[in-house]
Amino acid sequence: MTTLKLDRTLLEKRGVTLEKSANELKSYFIGIDQTIDELIDAMRVWYLMPEALTRPVIINLWGMTGVGKTDLVRRLVVALDMQDRFVEVELSNGDETKWFSSVSSVLSRNSLNDSAQKIVLFDEIQRFNTIDTEGKPLTNTKFSDFWELLSDGRLSRRDRDDLDFLLAETMRADREFAAQLKKGDIDDIPPIALYEAQHIKNALDMDEAIHEITAMSRTKLIQRIEEARVSKKIYEPVDHSKTLIIISGNLDEAFSMATRIAEADIDADIFSAFTEKVSVVDVKEALSKRFKPEQVARYGNIHLIYRSLRQADFKALIHREVTRITQNVNNLFGIKVTISKAIETIIYRNGVFPVQGVRPVFSSISDILESNLSRYILDEMMGDGKSIAIDYDPDKKCLTATLSNGRVIETPFMGRLDRARQSNLEDVVANISTHEAGHAVVYAVLFSLAPLQLVSRVASTTAAGFTFPHEIHGTKQSLVSKIKVYLAGGIAEEIVFGNDNASTGRQSDREQATSLALDFIRRFGFDEEFYANYTLSDEYVMDKSATDTDVEKMMARLEGETRELLLAWKPLLLDLSEALRLSGKVNGESMANIAKTHHLNVLVQAEGHLHVPDYAKQLEQKRNA
Repeated sequence: MTTLKLDRTLLEKRGVTLEKSANELKSYFIGIDQTIDELIDAMRVWYLMPEALTRPVIINLWGMTGVGKTDLVRRLVVALDMQDRFVEVELSNGDETKWFSSVSSVLSRNSLNDSAQKIVLFDEIQRFNTIDTEGKPLTNTKFSDFWELLSDGRLSRRDRDDLDFLLAETMRADREFAAQLKKGDIDDIPPIALYEAQHIKNALDMDEAIHEITAMSRTKLIQRIEEARVSKKIYEPVDHSKTLIIISGNLDEAFSMATRIAEADIDADIFSAFTEKVSVVDVKEALSKRFKPEQVARYGNIHLIYRSLRQADFKALIHREVTRITQNVNNLFGIKVTISKAIETIIYRNGVFPVQGVRPVFSSISDILESNLSRYILDEMMGDGKSIAIDYDPDKKCLTATLSNGRVIETPFMGRLDRARQSNLEDVVANISTHEAGHAVVYAVLFSLAPLQLVSRVASTTAAGFTFPHEIHGTKQSLVSKIKVYLAGGIAEEIVFGNDNASTGRQSDREQATSLALDFIRRFGFDEEFYANYTLSDEYVMDKSATDTDVEKMMARLEGETRELLLAWKPLLLDLSEALRLSGKVNGESMANIAKTHHLNVLVQAEGHLHVPDYAKQLEQKRNA
């Protein structure tokens, strides 16, 4: 048994490099320090002592789009100075990967199909699904060796036929050139082409550089190929146990809010709180909808989950980019540029789509600041000035640039999303505000909680709004309460504007309420008349229509109770509707303050709060009774 000898000096040097890399990544990326720490810890043994590994280290990065998964890996590679030992691979069932049909061929093309230390990033892995939406296997023979790599870290090197073909092709070329030389058609046998040299190098795992192979004679190469053919070693699988495999992808199934990509008006902190609750179990469940069970197991258990950025993260990112722009202008032109907080605010308001990550933010910075700054710089340079102060005038709706000579340039500007919000008709906003206030009032009364956020003016060409609740633990009572909350929006419109003026905006609410009522009776057996599960299929299917009458009775009863509740709190409904109409947005604290003036005390809980009965206290009381 061979004892592994540790080079302490080398270990210390690598340790310093690793920590330095972590710090560099944290200084560049905002809001993902924890993810960076988890990544560095997961790869520590691979980087410090790769000789101790018997299989590759597999690290999975999951998150919504735009959070910087790919960029994080690329910058890690640069920080570790391993660009020459790194390759990105996008596996897919589509035609975009038609040039390669195996992981082995991709690694060989990049001179990485060897046993040395390397980093391989498999990006956008969700496109490589092996089962369809119904769970049926897909016919796909491409990149099947990916699963071999994840399983034991070994990749088949090549078939004997590959070397036979290479030998025959090289011998044919050698004969043809010799015949041309003999006839006098050519003065000398041409050297090996670069693409031939690359192919031969990969096929034989030659240590020589490409330029050294091109200098070899074909006779010498034929000899090397024949030696490789008779050697058994050339056919042995390549051991990739020293490989760091990073798998990255977007799993919308795990991040249930990922489909709400157009919601620029939902508080970023709310999105972040929901993504913080995504667990490894959620990830594996999402993977099971795209891959076979045995394939899901091969991903391992190192799953790093990105949460979406919080408000503070987006604001820090915007400030950093604005600072970078001003410093760059100063370095290039010697002009000091001062940017007001109002500019950063308008960038946030028009550039942050929480689900889409940072890309829309960079686009808005370019649209709002950089495109206009270039004109101001030109004017300042023409006057030999050295300073520009940029601000935003909300009354005039224009950017203002004050040059060093006192001249003020006004540029009419209104953010693209601000324009969309303002375009909503006031009467429609009043209708939406009342609708959302109805949801909020019933939610507050039944759960003693202020909703996380109410919005009646959204950045959309069509007027819309939403009321964002907390996570509610499913119980018999909470299902009933949630049905009432869904019904409340349309009923509030009827109370305030009359039945004939109630809008069709209740459609989705009614669908959700009906679904909950159906589950209440058919799935959970909470109804006193029906105890069986009426949602089963195949040989267990039951007559669902038997429950229809009870569902309709339940909806009618809850409709009446909700109406009575809203009528009892009508003054609160009207005041909250007006506050929402005027501002377009009301947070939990403001809602609680308005409710307090109507003698309704509600709690203001953070985004991650779970509303659940005090089961532990009740159990203790029963035990002590």
